[in-house]
Amino acid sequence: MYLLDVKCIFAAFIKSEIMSNGLLQGKKGIIFGALDDKSIAWKVAEKCHEQGAKIILTNAPVALRFGGIYELAEKLNTKVVGADATKVEDLENLLKESMEFLGGKVDFILHSIGMSLNVRKKREYTDLNYEWMQTTFDISAISFHKLMQTAMKLDAVNDWGSIVALSYMAAQRTFPDYNEMAEAKSLLESFARSFGYHYGKKAKVRVNTISQSPTVTTAGSGVKGFGDFFDYADKMSPLGNASAEACADYCVTMFSDLTRMVTMQNLFHDGGFSSMGMAPEILDK
Repeated sequence: MYLLDVKCIFAAFIKSEIMSNGLLQGKKGIIFGALDDKSIAWKVAEKCHEQGAKIILTNAPVALRFGGIYELAEKLNTKVVGADATKVEDLENLLKESMEFLGGKVDFILHSIGMSLNVRKKREYTDLNYEWMQTTFDISAISFHKLMQTAMKLDAVNDWGSIVALSYMAAQRTFPDYNEMAEAKSLLESFARSFGYHYGKKAKVRVNTISQSPTVTTAGSGVKGFGDFFDYADKMSPLGNASAEACADYCVTMFSDLTRMVTMQNLFHDGGFSSMGMAPEILDK
């Protein structure tokens, strides 16, 4: 019995060591967009905590009424600060509260925000409501610029900090059912390059986007034909689709000191899909 207990304890210790090697020990960050346990931001928050970081969770006030973000906050021993990322005053309050709670400037920020009323209301790309389109751009892309501009003015990010936004390959290639979110992601990636230059020169802060595989999330699953495309991308990709957990691991590396010289990049995290032309697996035999 004693020997068995020792083996169990040793196995648990090894598992713990594999899960966490302290990549983010002593670092502080803000995670936007954790809605429920299917969301990438949720997984990122958990991984950052496992790797030793202290974080603040945030989402739009309307989103805080759904999902289980407060349960996540309790699990990670942190707090939730509601913020509408399209409003500068909300971002100012979020950054100030975060620095007060965390005891200083932050080292990393994840922007995982995206929403299209045209997609939600099933408006076709050739029959868009332009007011809704402007809302899409404001929420999904311009909020990224507002966040970085506000953070820079408040000097809220430590030197050599890391800011990451989640993107998608539709920024470069045509996916008809992705609607005007494709343009929103293109704008998001452009902001990362342009603001990345200025933030790098000013404080060595690096800014990147991660272009993730189709991922089964509450938001992603709402795109027309998502299931069929998910299967298609999985077959096209030599490694298959990257999971939310794998994306979270990648975000951790981007927040860590191991990637200090990576900035102004759009980084594909898609199992090789973005480099494929044709895969025999998707052809009818």
